[in-house]
Amino acid sequence: MTQVKPGILIVGTADTKADELLFMKQCIEEGGGSAAIMDVGVLGRPRFAPEFPNTEVAFAAGTTIEAIAALGDENAAMTKMAEGAVALALRLYGQGRVHGLLALGGTMGTDLALDVTAALPLGMPKFVVSTVAYSHLIPPDRIAPDLMMILWAGGLYGLNAICRSILAQAAGAVLGACRAVQALPQERPLVAISSLGSSNLRYMLPLKPALEQRGYEVAVFHSTGMGGQAIEALAAQKRLAAVLDLCLQEVGNEVHGSVVTSGPRRLETAGALGIPQIVAPGALDMIDMQTWKPRPEAYGERPYHAHNRLIASVSMTPEERRQAARVVGDKLARAKGPVAFVLPRGGIQGWDREGQPLHDPQGLAAMHEALRGAVRSPVEFSEVDAHINDAAFADTVLAIFDRWVAEGKIAPGKELA
Repeated sequence: MTQVKPGILIVGTADTKADELLFMKQCIEEGGGSAAIMDVGVLGRPRFAPEFPNTEVAFAAGTTIEAIAALGDENAAMTKMAEGAVALALRLYGQGRVHGLLALGGTMGTDLALDVTAALPLGMPKFVVSTVAYSHLIPPDRIAPDLMMILWAGGLYGLNAICRSILAQAAGAVLGACRAVQALPQERPLVAISSLGSSNLRYMLPLKPALEQRGYEVAVFHSTGMGGQAIEALAAQKRLAAVLDLCLQEVGNEVHGSVVTSGPRRLETAGALGIPQIVAPGALDMIDMQTWKPRPEAYGERPYHAHNRLIASVSMTPEERRQAARVVGDKLARAKGPVAFVLPRGGIQGWDREGQPLHDPQGLAAMHEALRGAVRSPVEFSEVDAHINDAAFADTVLAIFDRWVAEGKIAPGKELA
């Protein structure tokens, strides 16, 4: 835990939300932290002097506040201010001047705050007070994997008892998070594994301890939207020694319009940065949906499985599988680092086995054919005569990993003293 007095950067429009910003600053300072306000407003003049005025934000974006105001379009203006807010926040973080971020806004301020929080490194506390917290208006790929949010209830215009309660909680939350934060470990190279829960995918059960025995830190990410976002974020920060992207459910969901997605850039960041990837089509044959909503008519006759009261899945048609396979192949073809693709011929998720609700031999055969055509050289392609949950699949993945370590493609593990 950090023993440094936490420095919190508060982001908001000081011309319209002065009372709220100053109240949060007061809460942080009374709690033993320090706070500095970054003004991202454009047109009005605040009644106090923010530590980082809007002129400095505009300068960080390579322009002036007058030029931004002259754009004459609120969306264009706030987008430019977001660019400056990102640059300034990153600089302050790099200088060690801020340890956490607290942003306040309606849709406009939230839009800007999402850019800033997504740019800051995983592990730095980030809290957004928003009138659209957890709303479907927010695309999943814009949400930082470790972002905390709270609904700005009853506070759109001025302070009241409800608003004070919410803002005080937010101030306390980010301050407490800063005091409790633990730096991401750097002792061992970090390997990311994508998966679903063990009722569907089980390869991480043997892979995780095997990799840890080889001197690696291993993190397994739940491929239900935000998990994939976390993998992409860690890859972007160059914190990963390798990615075992063995569950591509989020990619297939994005192709077919599911809400359970990590956005259009899933399965791209590691490849763009040359990070070694071992990939498999785990759960690429399913489309997810909310259990609590009526099943779309187009899915009415398909094999269906309700995992719980939140998430359910249907099987893809053969053509939908071919579309998903082509997208995967195109993404892997652009990778600048080593990529291996492992195709388990016996099945690609727990619910496709015989007797399970999504068993579909013809669909599986169509997926095999599509992947063989879509995944092309220089990707290293191999097949294993086993189900993805069989030991032979995990053994194949581990054999590729070990060979790449021996060849110098993956950094060697480090045993702890």
